[in-house]
Amino acid sequence: MTVNTATPSLTPTTRALAWCLHLLIVALLLLAAGRAVADNEPHAAMTVVVAAACAVVYAAGPVLPRIRRSLRAAAVWLAAVGACWLALLVLSADAVWVAFPLFFLQLHLLPRRAGLAAVATTTLAAITGFAAHQGSFSLAMVIGPALGAAVAVAVVWGYQALFRESEQRRRLIVELTATRADLASAQHTAGVLAERERLAREIHDTLAQGLSSIQLLLRAAERALPGTEESPAARYVDQARQAAVDNLAEARRFVAALTPPALEDSTLAGALERLCATTSARHPLTARFHLTGDPLPLPTAHEVALLRVAQSALANTVRHAGATRVEVTLSHLGDRVALDVVDDGTGFDPDRVPDTDPGSGGFGLLAMRARMHALSGSLTVESTPGRGTALAAQLPLPAPADTEIEDHR
Repeated sequence: MTVNTATPSLTPTTRALAWCLHLLIVALLLLAAGRAVADNEPHAAMTVVVAAACAVVYAAGPVLPRIRRSLRAAAVWLAAVGACWLALLVLSADAVWVAFPLFFLQLHLLPRRAGLAAVATTTLAAITGFAAHQGSFSLAMVIGPALGAAVAVAVVWGYQALFRESEQRRRLIVELTATRADLASAQHTAGVLAERERLAREIHDTLAQGLSSIQLLLRAAERALPGTEESPAARYVDQARQAAVDNLAEARRFVAALTPPALEDSTLAGALERLCATTSARHPLTARFHLTGDPLPLPTAHEVALLRVAQSALANTVRHAGATRVEVTLSHLGDRVALDVVDDGTGFDPDRVPDTDPGSGGFGLLAMRARMHALSGSLTVESTPGRGTALAAQLPLPAPADTEIEDHR
């Protein structure tokens, strides 16, 4: 019989166990009815009828979908099967053997406490019924049913423990697969963004600057030309200057298109604030953003690195921390910029998270550290199991000459 309380689809092993239980109950009912007929017992006909009724009531369980889905319906069905079994026990002492498969049904279908109570009641009824048929009472009559109940409890609880462990492993495998997919996607995205940023920088520093210089030189040449503005040379110079202007505008559009989308037409603080708002809207936790210090223009590489670190940290918080609140703080500290992400989640032991263990999120920390180290920065993680996690990323600011922001920004 299927476990109806949050039970997943049956596997071949559980189907085989269910069929074994069905066959055992049918065989024991046939044994009780057959023995009654073979021994010419006074109530042989009634015993056969009650055994058949018990088989019909039991057969309704696997057939009716409601019994498989509803705990209340399963309890009612169990009570009906138990009533039929009690009636059979009154008629035949051989019905005591049916108690053993009933133990498994009760432990599988009912909550733990209710299942134990049902098993204890069934055990007491089996002992009492058998003693009544024998006309005497002995310790051996108690040992048999009690030992059967103990074995059933041990088997069912052992199976449930193995099932929980199997489910936990299955969830870990699913999470590991998702983590690997996220890692591959993050690495691909990081590579694409890095290449886009490189192309934008190259276009800005070469083509755009060269076209701007050509435009200025042609304007100077236009002013230095003798004669009127209607002369052929002046017109050609003006056309060349206009072509340089158009191509410079096109180059700048390329640079703008290659800028990271989250930072397009926005500052890093604005992107982080939107990230926190999106996280709060999509997940059951509150993410708040704070900005401290005097904001300074940052190189695009710094903005992209800090934004990606914040995205990865919030993703880890949502997936692993079980937090209700997370604080994201961007601090401008004069010669450096810092990003702090602090949550109130379950925390972990940073010393026990290997950098190359994809199952525990190590690749995320490794990627964040790599981003920081590539820009001469640092990443520190402080956490204690049960007391939340604090992540701090710091980047030094380059010299003012190196922090020139592209014209389109």
